[in-house]
Amino acid sequence: MSSNTPASRAWQHRAAELGDRLPTGFQIGTATSAFQIEGGARDGGRGESSWDAFTREPGRILDGQNASVAADHVGKLTEDVTLLRELGADSYRFSFAWPRLQPDGRGSLNRSGLAFYDRLLDQLLGNSISPMATLSHWDTPAALRGGWLNRDTAMRFGDYAHQMGEVFGDRIDRWVTIADPATVMFNGYMIGVHAPGQALLFDALPAGHHQLLAHGLAVQGLRAADVRGRIGLANVHSPVQPATDREADRDAAALFDLLHNRLFADPVLLGRYPDPVGVFENELRYLHEIEPDDLRTIHQPLDFYGVDYFQPSRVAAGPAKPVRVPDDRPDEERPMISRLPFHLTPFREHPVTGFGWPNAPEYLPVLLAELRDRYAAALPPVYLTAGGASYPDRTDAHGAVTDLARIDYLAEHLVAAVDAVAPGGPAEGVNLLGYLVWSLLDGFEWAAGYTQRFGLVYVDFTDPTRPRTPKLSYTWLQQVLSSR
Repeated sequence: MSSNTPASRAWQHRAAELGDRLPTGFQIGTATSAFQIEGGARDGGRGESSWDAFTREPGRILDGQNASVAADHVGKLTEDVTLLRELGADSYRFSFAWPRLQPDGRGSLNRSGLAFYDRLLDQLLGNSISPMATLSHWDTPAALRGGWLNRDTAMRFGDYAHQMGEVFGDRIDRWVTIADPATVMFNGYMIGVHAPGQALLFDALPAGHHQLLAHGLAVQGLRAADVRGRIGLANVHSPVQPATDREADRDAAALFDLLHNRLFADPVLLGRYPDPVGVFENELRYLHEIEPDDLRTIHQPLDFYGVDYFQPSRVAAGPAKPVRVPDDRPDEERPMISRLPFHLTPFREHPVTGFGWPNAPEYLPVLLAELRDRYAAALPPVYLTAGGASYPDRTDAHGAVTDLARIDYLAEHLVAAVDAVAPGGPAEGVNLLGYLVWSLLDGFEWAAGYTQRFGLVYVDFTDPTRPRTPKLSYTWLQQVLSSR
């Protein structure tokens, strides 16, 4: 999207109007993940994560970079909490780095790691910022061999959650067990473009199931620790539509909806996996092999349900173009997205973000209404736990970042969310409690390295001191929050 669209210019001067529209008690904050911003890769005995190993593989990261320093949040903690306070954020969703706390993914917690998060929580609470803590956001300890394909990883995660609850259970307002298991399974284990880089296609389904089992065990572990905060998880969701009305496209869209949405919401909220899409029953046969006890563990009562929303999905039958991989890798190790029986097609009627994702706020009410209709009374109160847009931001000659397109994106999505659940809105009945902007800071954007920026605050990754520059979107959101 061009940064000088009329809508962007309009919203730049309408911060107070949006502030007036926000319901009383509706929480606005920001979100980050440990691996993307913390740095300190070897500080205090931190162990290696699956992503540390992945970044060392040639050709995996677009710019050949790694996250060993990232935004240096470990070194600039106080500065970052000050940014949150001056923004006026109600809440901050961060993630614990599992390898910083359990370098081997098991055993007692690392004192140095605990001390860092102890400082973070002290500063958040001292500035009246409500902590929402994610136990793991993709950075699985590399010492846990097999990663999420190994059922034992789920057991280790449950133990880790219990220990974390015992240490921090009196200071965290909301716990997110696990972040975006659909993305981890699809990108990391089905097509291999994320860590750990496996390309198993439908044989990756156990990686999804074991993450959900880990979630259930973590809920049990936190409750056994008698944490005072509310407990949920964060699933990335996308409303799905077929590219055409052809039966093949409808079947492909139903399969994508199952893999991306229902596979990760139905067991958590309903206690069962969705019935396999008829023409793809063989590919999904693993779902018939799940033990009932596992489903009972996964189906724990939740205090809230976290929804990460970035874009809708339009799906067509047939394979996509192959993903580019290093030529020297054996064929059996190559990501084989070209063997999937579906592919995504563009929303040409919508502008796109830096990642090429459609900027389509009108689909957020569609998603919320789908969740309400699918899960009815089983749907707990909802937080939009992540939403935002990447753009290749740059500082101008004066050192400023005028990110009008991001202002437009955030304003339109906030309006769409609030209006959707208002009386008479398309998603009336959903108890929507807040919206967390992704992200506070520019960070390491996984396989895209540092080529994309989601932050309200610009980080200069060329400077070893990692200076921060609040973007115009930061100032705008600050005005929105002060106008409530």
